[in-house]
Amino acid sequence: MSGAVIIGAGPGIGRSVALRFAREGMPVALVARTGKTVRAVAEAVAPSGVRVVSLTADSADETALRAALDAAADEFGPPDVVVYNAAIIQPDSPGELSVRAHQDAWVVNVVGALTAAAQVAPAMARRGSGSFILTGGMPEPEPRYVSLSLGKAGVRALVTLLDKEYGPSGVHVATVTVAGPVAPGTAFDPDDIAEHYWRLHTQPRHRWEREVVHSGPTVTGEATLATATTQDAGGDRR
Repeated sequence: MSGAVIIGAGPGIGRSVALRFAREGMPVALVARTGKTVRAVAEAVAPSGVRVVSLTADSADETALRAALDAAADEFGPPDVVVYNAAIIQPDSPGELSVRAHQDAWVVNVVGALTAAAQVAPAMARRGSGSFILTGGMPEPEPRYVSLSLGKAGVRALVTLLDKEYGPSGVHVATVTVAGPVAPGTAFDPDDIAEHYWRLHTQPRHRWEREVVHSGPTVTGEATLATATTQDAGGDRR
């Protein structure tokens, strides 16, 4: 069995998604920006008994991110599923950030996902199967979170583009849109959110959804893209 790769394997959604896939017996490759972060998640996953590979890479560093994905492929072969969960989550109002700060946020929130897809999706397409799932948010743009709102809008556009490019070859491209702040024990518990990633990965092709919206007590899945919201506390590049 090939494995699952979690990019942005932080203490929120990333950790919960890694645990969810490990529970199914899938090997897991974890990618985070610092060794401390990735080790903490690896320790949480280890009791499941699956093979765990810990890798460090900043999703804004194309060379490092591609190298990490290559290392994961060397361990497991072309992955069955890649989850892109990295994000810069910061409050900022219109005009507050410098151009450079907006560029830095955009690279992590959107371009890193494109880099990852360009690295792994062609092999999935040649194989005729695989899932590439992104963590989305901000169903409605929020003036208090300008850079994140722009980034999550970019994620929705990227999912559409990747689906058109690789979907016909058997790659399921989708996003889990989280419409609220992620925290254990709340309506936005990361363990509950993680169930969406597993469900999307295991959907039969004739029932593929391109977006699932987690909006609290009720969860809706939509075959066409809805608009996005949130402060995704699971996004990680630490």
